[in-house]
Amino acid sequence: MKYAWIDAQRRDYPLPDMCEVLAVSVSGYRAWRRGGKPDRTRLTDPQAVALIKSIHAEVKAAYGSRRMHRELQERGHRIGLRRVERLMREHGIRARHKRRYKATTDSKHSLPIAENLLARNFTPEAPNRVWTGDITYIQTGEGWLYLAIVLDLFNREIIGWSIKPRMTADIVTDALTMAWFRRKPGDGVIFHSDRGSQYASHAMKTQLTEYSMTASMSRKGNCWDNAPTESFFNSLKNERVHGTTYATRADAQADLFEYIEVFYNRSRRHSTLGYNSPVRFLENWISKHAAQHSMAA
Repeated sequence: MKYAWIDAQRRDYPLPDMCEVLAVSVSGYRAWRRGGKPDRTRLTDPQAVALIKSIHAEVKAAYGSRRMHRELQERGHRIGLRRVERLMREHGIRARHKRRYKATTDSKHSLPIAENLLARNFTPEAPNRVWTGDITYIQTGEGWLYLAIVLDLFNREIIGWSIKPRMTADIVTDALTMAWFRRKPGDGVIFHSDRGSQYASHAMKTQLTEYSMTASMSRKGNCWDNAPTESFFNSLKNERVHGTTYATRADAQADLFEYIEVFYNRSRRHSTLGYNSPVRFLENWISKHAAQHSMAA
């Protein structure tokens, strides 16, 4: 028993040194001395570093210290944010460097423009109230790929997406179709985008009408009017695409699928959602409202 050995050697060696060598915590030893159960959730520095490195590799360097801290806590480990920051700094464990996001869509056209109904109200009270869309590009060894997404502002989940080698109108209509079939929302969803020709196209207007949605568009040249969607693309580029070489379009498509559906929607901790993933945030909201409805009944 490690704690018994430490107890026997207390007169000869400092307690912190013995605990460090045996990979146990001082608080655990003291709890054992009081007759309680040792705290097995507290990590020594070497244990914490090993776990941080493992998570860092698991999320492909997507997490900085705050998300790493929440991930460790969620896994049942007692560790402070400052300690996580120190250990990551001392061991050179960093999130991928951020780069500036470059606009993709072309707003120089004569197609009709919708009014900005969103007006930067990025916190709807329920799902399927406001969806947003945008397009970005990914370089591969076989040429460019374009990714169009549909994001539900309520839980920042990517509910629809489309990947094509050309940036034509069907890339945004296909993404919207996926989102609609996944969610089957009621009438009146606001769909917000920039003023790009794909979103102002006749095909997109027709589809929004078919789905009983209302178009909303950002002001000219103002990326902040669609900030959450821009933020997703920044995360995608910084956490996955930058520094990755895609030999083929198929390689890029597979990686984008994994990032969106496996990592971002279901695992990635989102600061705006209390460090829950988009899917977990929605599940918690559904459970809470189901319980309230049951009590009211």
